[in-house]
Amino acid sequence: MSYCLNPKCLSPQNPNDVEFCHHCKSRLLINQRYRPLEPIGRGGFARTFKAIDDYKPSKPYCVIKQFHGKGFDDAEKSKELFHREAVLQEKLGKHPHIPELFAHFTQDDYLYLVQEFIDGRNLNQELKEKGTFSEAKIWQLLENLLPVLQFVHKNQVIHRDIKPENIIRHSVDNRLYLVDFGIAKLATEPILPKTGTVIGSEGYTAPEQHEGKPRFTSDLYSLGATCYHLLTWADPSRLLYSWVDWQKELTDRLETRDISDELIQILNKLLQPDISQRYQSAEQVLHNLDREGIQATTEPPLVFPTSAAKTQPEFWKCVNTFTGHQWDVFTVAISPDSQILASGSSDHTIKTWDLQTGTTLYTKVHHTGERSGDVYSITFSPSGETLVSASWGSAYYAQRTTMTKTIQLWDLITMEVLRSFPGHSSSVNSVAISPDGQTLVSGSGDKTIKLWDLHIGKLINTLTDHSESVNSVAISPNGQILASGSTDTTIKIWHFATGKLINTLTDHLKSVKSVAISPDGQILASGSTDTTIKIWHLASGELLNTLTEHSESVNSVTFSPDGQILASGSTDTTIKIWHLASGELLNTLTEHSASVNSVTFSPDGQILASGSADTTIKIWRCD
Repeated sequence: MSYCLNPKCLSPQNPNDVEFCHHCKSRLLINQRYRPLEPIGRGGFARTFKAIDDYKPSKPYCVIKQFHGKGFDDAEKSKELFHREAVLQEKLGKHPHIPELFAHFTQDDYLYLVQEFIDGRNLNQELKEKGTFSEAKIWQLLENLLPVLQFVHKNQVIHRDIKPENIIRHSVDNRLYLVDFGIAKLATEPILPKTGTVIGSEGYTAPEQHEGKPRFTSDLYSLGATCYHLLTWADPSRLLYSWVDWQKELTDRLETRDISDELIQILNKLLQPDISQRYQSAEQVLHNLDREGIQATTEPPLVFPTSAAKTQPEFWKCVNTFTGHQWDVFTVAISPDSQILASGSSDHTIKTWDLQTGTTLYTKVHHTGERSGDVYSITFSPSGETLVSASWGSAYYAQRTTMTKTIQLWDLITMEVLRSFPGHSSSVNSVAISPDGQTLVSGSGDKTIKLWDLHIGKLINTLTDHSESVNSVAISPNGQILASGSTDTTIKIWHFATGKLINTLTDHLKSVKSVAISPDGQILASGSTDTTIKIWHLASGELLNTLTEHSESVNSVTFSPDGQILASGSTDTTIKIWHLASGELLNTLTEHSASVNSVTFSPDGQILASGSADTTIKIWRCD
């Protein structure tokens, strides 16, 4: 999707790869290079957009900031402020924890900055998703951000808007980045907006900044207010009205949290309203951390206990059995609206079913021309309008055998083939579609992973680090990480946009048959012919748990939509239901009479579907 940056455009969304907006005819490619994709923020002076750099072959993401200049009486001074931001960003972007400036230019009478895109979530989003921060995470925040502020202040810059929204945790390595220098200023050269406007965010600005006299220590106050909010979820704006009440509230909120006196003392000093009583520099705070014996650490990985309290069992009941395939069912998938099930079989057919009634909607032979093949993998697009299938088979032509290695895109309504994706030289074992619906990923017996533009069929990238067949691929919910499992016994973790290999996980003893990523993007599960399931922390690659109740190959693993439950299907004919956090086995389902090849939850979480070598598909509900 391309997004029109004309602020007056009433219909800014456009198809990919078009040059001009279909509504207002404005140019969509900024500086003949950067293609906006979607808005991601709006501040007092500018709008920001996620974009891609069309100039580079890998088309990496970037951020476009478009200046609109509202809030200033003097247009020239407002332009000077925006230019100043570009100068500061170019200077400060040399720090590894501050986004780099790529470009600064004017187009169609608008000013633009283009910056490095930081793939991750800001700390306010993290707070909403995971709850209040632990003491360890607050120490880690201080340890990571104080050296950044030290660098910023040594360059005579005051940020003036430090808050949870302007601190981003990278999704791959957990590093923290300080972003948005839009209202930063040089300590020696003030540029002020119209009288009466407070620069900064309510609750996070120091008293002297409210009076229009920010100092370096004002940023330290904002960092303290950020820690206070993340630790307690309390509104930091009350800090401005009653210091005594705030101290009492902090004590009351934290006395049941087992928070150390050392941390409370540091927050108290960061948040002193009297500037003379506050820390005067980032160096002072860092020295205080050293004196307290706080060691610099990285964010601790999410570790699941292996001996948690007993969990209630999951009572899953088989409520329907779909019959119609004549041979093994290799793969099942459920549409995003939880209404349709699709299945693929060694009988060379794809079937679609009404999930509620079990009625067969379509039966199609997976083929190219007259050739057909076993259907190994099938997946729905995020929109639910199409599905993709992958096959491997043979047919006889003029007394010779021709092998098919076909990926096909189907219209779900008509079940007609919209496009084929030839290119693999061996079986296509697994397919996945990126969350934005733009990219198809395929893993093959030819040892490669291929990335395709789903809509035009163009090959984007080929990943070649596996030494044997690629059996399974999975994409993280944020679309930034790709995981692959292989017969070479390894799992490889890749950066989705660039194809860069990030990590290789090597604890399985035999072929990795299936990989899946949890809905929150933190956990990777893998199933192997070594009969085990392994649970990994995706960002760090740390092995968290090994589940060992299956007696034969684990062919398929899948997470429930809430991320609490893991289901696995095995050659031992069983499906096992696990509590993810504890690793406890909750239930074993035994209705299938042959190998369970595929398991999947419906997006609404109400149904588990399984496909088996006994030719059936079974539908399960939890009582």
